[in-house]
Amino acid sequence: AAEFLDFLKRIDTELPDDLDVHLVMDNYATHKTTTIKTWLARRPHWHVHFTPTSASWINQVERWFAELTRKQLQRGVHRSTTALEADIITFIDAHNENPRPYRWVKSADQILASVKRFCHKTMNRTSVPGD
Repeated sequence: AAEFLDFLKRIDTELPDDLDVHLVMDNYATHKTTTIKTWLARRPHWHVHFTPTSASWINQVERWFAELTRKQLQRGVHRSTTALEADIITFIDAHNENPRPYRWVKSADQILASVKRFCHKTMNRTSVPGD
């Protein structure tokens, strides 16, 4: 909790006072200690959003980085770290002009049917006749 609080304080010092901060966290116990709750309660411009228990929230983060790679970096040529950082910042700025949450667009049945098709295809490619 102490390291997490240090992290929050660092963010707080680097942001403008009038900026609302939305903090998305998992339900890890460190995020819910009395010290953290008290610190956040004193900062009404900090808004905490907890992911559902056992949610695979990291998939959403990975999806965002995949989009960054596909739309901005994949075919780019970066001759320096500065050029790479500039392209990343360009993407972030464009993305933040019209941010939208990532949403699952398929039902569980559709996902399971897709997995089943993949398994059948894979088995057909790798199986030896008569096995």
